[in-house]
Amino acid sequence: MFTEEVIRSIKKSVLCWLASADADGFPNVSPKEMFTYEGDDLLLIANIASPNSVNNILQNNKVCVSFVDILLQKGFKLKGLARVIPKEDVDFKYKAALLTGLFSDVFPIQSIIEVTVTKTERILAPRYFLFPETTEAEQIESAKRTYGFTAEES
Repeated sequence: MFTEEVIRSIKKSVLCWLASADADGFPNVSPKEMFTYEGDDLLLIANIASPNSVNNILQNNKVCVSFVDILLQKGFKLKGLARVIPKEDVDFKYKAALLTGLFSDVFPIQSIIEVTVTKTERILAPRYFLFPETTEAEQIESAKRTYGFTAEES
């Protein structure tokens, strides 16, 4: 399920956005800073302070996670089924170590949201469709100008 390109994108992204919905279908979208992949189809997300996401997943386990490189304006949308892994679960320590090994253990992980990915879709900025000759370098320069990046910040 995860191609090399998806894995590269996961590793480069600094945030992902987890979309969930409660039993009545009301959506919730929440940014997540600590996330990684495991194997070919599992996405692991640290639940540090996300009671709405956890409650939604316990009621309705269908989720969507997206991440985008803000300068390149390319990324992926991953759809799948989530489960909440509490601290008491036999898999918690191992999966938490995958997250804290990449990030930090400063923030206490309350539980882990594990998403079994069933579908991946590419996210591309409209510029790539409207102007197919656009190179990644041109897109990055355009985004830097648009967002006001200076030479020191890039």
